[in-house]
Amino acid sequence: MQPRPDQSSNPAKAGALVLKDVTQMFGGLKAISEMNLYVPEGELHGIIGPNGAGKTTVFNLITGVYKPTRGQILFYGQDITGKKPWEIARSGISRTFQTIRLYGEMTVLDNVRMGACFRTGYGVVSSITRLGGFYAEERRLNQQALQLLELFNLDNRACDLAGGLPYGQQRRLEICRALAAGPKVLLMDEPAAGMNPQEVTELMELIDRVHRELNLTIILIEHHMKVVMGLCRRIAVMDFGNVIAEGSPEEIQDNPRVIEAYLGKEGVEAIAAS
Repeated sequence: MQPRPDQSSNPAKAGALVLKDVTQMFGGLKAISEMNLYVPEGELHGIIGPNGAGKTTVFNLITGVYKPTRGQILFYGQDITGKKPWEIARSGISRTFQTIRLYGEMTVLDNVRMGACFRTGYGVVSSITRLGGFYAEERRLNQQALQLLELFNLDNRACDLAGGLPYGQQRRLEICRALAAGPKVLLMDEPAAGMNPQEVTELMELIDRVHRELNLTIILIEHHMKVVMGLCRRIAVMDFGNVIAEGSPEEIQDNPRVIEAYLGKEGVEAIAAS
């Protein structure tokens, strides 16, 4: 069994997200094996590992896509194990995906507004009758969406169709939409996938800015080592559904088991060169 993470190393920080002995079975396959993870409030935490290690499965468990076979998931001390995805989203957890999932035939602005659907201050009756402060709430949502688009340098594309944006801007828009829900914890699944070096650098600057200015807890899955090593304070390394190491970027880079299972000698040299 993987040892429980040491939560006493920084007692001033509360646990935003805690996984306790979480196991996920798919038939006879153990995709996640007794996983323990402790992410303090305000931390930018990385999860890395080879393809098939179980990284995205962890995100699916946290967000309610799957219900753990065993174990417990705590969000600020509240048990969210097995809750519905919309309940978890409303509680304050948002995510992005490996493959972009925008509404391509909707405008950039409307995509961001869709992200805020859990935070509207009117119900079904008000939306039909246009009474009960409906228009005031719509103005508030528009203003907040435009502020987020400005932060992501997308405000000049607000009226464009999302499907017509360049790939890098679509990636940024997906993060922007996730933030529109007002999360306390943001899960980012390979946000740099498919980006060119310049886009990766700009993305890193944006994630760092969002983390600092919005005081968000961020958990990042990423194969791009420049992103992980440059942004994350702590990194968990997964292999075959197990966390095989956890520590600072320097500790992970020098860990023999991580080098053997994932980074390899060439990977370590590439990190050092970057």
